[in-house]
Amino acid sequence: MNPEWLGYVAATLTTLAFVPQAVKTIRSRDTRGISLGMYVLFIVGVVCWFGYGIALRSWPMIVANAITFVLGAIILALKLRHG
Repeated sequence: MNPEWLGYVAATLTTLAFVPQAVKTIRSRDTRGISLGMYVLFIVGVVCWFGYGIALRSWPMIVANAITFVLGAIILALKLRHG
């Protein structure tokens, strides 16, 4: 059995788990409760996972981290602008 299905499930769940917070922050523009340091580290980590996914040619890792990067980068930009 190909274990790649587990990667798709994990990528989908972790990305979807991040979406409600991203939507709430984008809509409200309220970033007071968000740690700048945490989001900087988070974005760097997501970029590393994305690169790792590319190196492995793992589509679940590539797609999930691309989506998470965009959402996280928007929140980070809002934090820098309104924080």
